Amino acid sequence: MRQQVLVLYLANSALDAKVVGWARYDGTGTTDHTTGDSDDPPYETGLEALLDGWRLFQAAQLLPPYPGHEYDTSYLKHEFFFEKLQPTPEAA
Repeated sequence: MRQQVLVLYLANSALDAKVVGWARYDGTGTTDHTTGDSDDPPYETGLEALLDGWRLFQAAQLLPPYPGHEYDTSYLKHEFFFEKLQPTPEAA
């Protein structure tokens, strides 16, 4: 078994929020997806990824902004990590 990882950045902390950024990593070696390889997200929401069989294994910590920095822009903070375990091609 090998792991595929999907990282989704959502518009807010709810899993049914719109995907605003993403990255995919494939430990099986069967696909060559990479960050920024598409204009369209693989899923519209994090919930769609769950419904497609991806397992959520990490969600971003919800931290309040430091006073006076409520409108600063920086990184995408609503980051969710998903995984699928796939058989390796030689095991299939």
